[in-house]
Amino acid sequence: MTAWAEFSSGVDGRLFVIDVVLGAIGLALLPALTRWPVATALVLAALAVVAPTATPTATAGTLHVARHRPFNTAVVVACAGIVAHAVRDLWRPQPGLSYVWWLVLVVVAHGALVGWGAAARARSELIRSLCERAERAEAEQGRRIVEARAAERAKIAREMHDVLAHRLSLLATYAGALEYRPDAPPEQLSMAAGVIRTTVHQALDELRGVIALLRDNTAEDEDHPLPELTDLPELVEESRAVGTPVEVRDDLADPAALPGTTGRTAYRVLQEALTNARKHAPGQPVSIALDGAPGTQLVIDVSNPLGTQPTVIPGTATGLIGLTERVRLAGGHLDHQAAAGEFRLRAQLPWPA
Repeated sequence: MTAWAEFSSGVDGRLFVIDVVLGAIGLALLPALTRWPVATALVLAALAVVAPTATPTATAGTLHVARHRPFNTAVVVACAGIVAHAVRDLWRPQPGLSYVWWLVLVVVAHGALVGWGAAARARSELIRSLCERAERAEAEQGRRIVEARAAERAKIAREMHDVLAHRLSLLATYAGALEYRPDAPPEQLSMAAGVIRTTVHQALDELRGVIALLRDNTAEDEDHPLPELTDLPELVEESRAVGTPVEVRDDLADPAALPGTTGRTAYRVLQEALTNARKHAPGQPVSIALDGAPGTQLVIDVSNPLGTQPTVIPGTATGLIGLTERVRLAGGHLDHQAAAGEFRLRAQLPWPA
């Protein structure tokens, strides 16, 4: 506008030509900001010393540097722009505007450019940091899932060694006696054969159950037997004692007929469900429904409202993963979901006739 006003008023037309040429050069240099932002911005500021038409491109250069370079670098480029416009106004003053006010406007404008660019750069870095953090959290969650599954399988391997090793060694001892003492009295042979038969049946039963039984370290002590579904009243009372209302609806046909492995797995399912309710929904009521009969399935349904308070007990988010693996290895199926303001867990376990 200044260049055109000067040209229209009859001032030397060469200045108008210079303004147009330098303005075009400034536009041509804009793409170079992406590769050499600081150097290009300084060149654009130098053009603004001569031509008012270079002011828009110099402004764009300052803003670009403020968005993509450190704050100190942006301040240096902004100062160069301020000096360039101050020098130009000395020999090409703005009509109707004093030099002091022009200088104030230039300083305010370049300060705003630096602040705007710094804010945009900080926002971009924050978004990038949040994205990286989300990616790390997702990778960490995947790693925890793999570790949880590996831990469950390691417990299964220890259980197989602890339980089956004794029975198989006993079976080998009696089988060896039959092989090397064929002349033993018939009563002893009959007793050894009976022991072998009983041991084989017990070993088969344990083999079917061991893939689902993930035993606690204290389970080896006979004074601390493994908990089963018949121990549910004590588990419920423990939760009630810490302030969690628990309602139990028991429609089991014959709880005493539950196999030991199924009862222990069912106990672990209920234990994990009550633990999660205490952690994530403290004080909220928990509803437990048990149903099933021999020859069908044992169905466990646990539900509770979602918590309204922040979780105060940290968790690793692997409890339900391990529980799902436990139930699957027992031949059953487990589902859990949070919907309509309620968390629900449902497990189905086989109940042989």
